[in-house]
Amino acid sequence: MYWKKEFIDFCCKKQVLKFGQFTLKSGRTSPYFFNSGLLSNGEDIVKIGVFYAHSIMNSNVDFDILFGTAYKGIPVAVSTSIALKNHYNLNIPYTFNRKEKKTYGEQGKLIGNIIENKKIIILDDVITSGTAIHNSIKIVEEHKAYISSIFVLFDRKEKGERELHTINCLEKKKNYKITSIITIEDLIDYLLENKTLKRHLIKLLKYRKKYGIDKQ
Repeated sequence: MYWKKEFIDFCCKKQVLKFGQFTLKSGRTSPYFFNSGLLSNGEDIVKIGVFYAHSIMNSNVDFDILFGTAYKGIPVAVSTSIALKNHYNLNIPYTFNRKEKKTYGEQGKLIGNIIENKKIIILDDVITSGTAIHNSIKIVEEHKAYISSIFVLFDRKEKGERELHTINCLEKKKNYKITSIITIEDLIDYLLENKTLKRHLIKLLKYRKKYGIDKQ
């Protein structure tokens, strides 16, 4: 899929994706680092929305509403809604939550609406502990809507808390699928074809062998 390569090109150009030696929050020493916080201007968020839209449409998932997790998922939901309209002529509503309930005006915790029995896509950038996603799942389920899928930018596919294929909701005893725009396998394929960056491939494969989960 051309847009996966385009997304990695974009991330390298913006220095979102870097190669070298990095200490992760988990304590692991990684040969690469993905920092989505550097995507912070108008052009960036427009492009990100397009990449999410392509990923959503490629997944063939059925959905009615986009839900952005507070706070990083909020601009993602807005830009993805715009991209779905501009590129696929789909007029999809979006909603997002506040982290604190508003005590005046409409006194709500949501901007926009989650409608009962509708199918929801939850959007976030990169999952770390999963707290924001779990809160979003809880909100959607409280409104008696259905979660179609969860979309993020990048899946490192590592053992432990960073495994992002599914996320468990303990209250409902359900596992929800997480789809990423790119995975570590996409990055490996990219390096295989990139003469400039191919030199980083050996270290990345060693790291993958040590910490990676099986392909799914």
